[in-house]
Amino acid sequence: MGDRPDDLRPLSEVVRESLDTSSSVDRKVGRALLANYPIAGLETVAELAERAGVSPSSVVRFVGRLGFSGYPAFQKRLMREVHERLGSPLEQYGRADLGSGDGDLARVARLFSATVESSINELPRSEFDRSVALLSDARRPVRLTGGRFSWILAEYLGAHLNLLRPDVEVLGPDEFARLAAMSDAGRGDVFVVFDYRRYDPALVRFAQRVAGRGADLVLFTDRWLSPAAGVAATVLPANVEAPSPFDSLAPAMAVVETVIAGVTDRRGEAGRLRVEAMEGMRADWPNG
Repeated sequence: MGDRPDDLRPLSEVVRESLDTSSSVDRKVGRALLANYPIAGLETVAELAERAGVSPSSVVRFVGRLGFSGYPAFQKRLMREVHERLGSPLEQYGRADLGSGDGDLARVARLFSATVESSINELPRSEFDRSVALLSDARRPVRLTGGRFSWILAEYLGAHLNLLRPDVEVLGPDEFARLAAMSDAGRGDVFVVFDYRRYDPALVRFAQRVAGRGADLVLFTDRWLSPAAGVAATVLPANVEAPSPFDSLAPAMAVVETVIAGVTDRRGEAGRLRVEAMEGMRADWPNG
């Protein structure tokens, strides 16, 4: 169950799930946590209560309804999560579960199969459906960007979206391209950001700026959630655990492929006709 302290999911995910059935006071606390996650949860009860505009006792009751014995137990769990999600590759070298040195390909296969399966099975259906709807709406421009490694995923998703619908642009790491996109952002625009631990502060600021200008943000991230989750319209997490000190993008790619399949299905005949037209033009394109 999502409300148990021993639930292995990120606390942000547990809090987000609880909002659907929470009272108005609990929603205030939950939203204050998510808007400034995880920092808000590491503050004192009084500080978090002030953020949320509620009483300190309301904060204590909120964490109790999540299944914790008290606020200290909640913070202890959060501290463990923060330490885990901010771990650098160098720190990951000390993990006892990393390669046994015997070239056990079967173990690696099991791990990757498990992370891909869990990433797809644990996708929140409402978040997935809304993401597909946003990316399928040809009336809404789509801009995509990512970090040092995750930019590959942005380019891959963007290439497929370009086949299925118009007005799609992948923004490279160039600062001026992002600045121009931020200055042009507004209501009706959709921005897709890929941000995995150790989170990119520049990407988080970019996400906050475009969301602040009224654009809808689709965030692809890991199960610990980028700080950009606080301003995202939808969040699609993946389990990035790997048999090495470096997080794997293989499960994240599986999530991207699932979204591509969803957009293809939703675009239907319009998407097929666009692909057909592009293939026809390609056949007529002069060689050389």
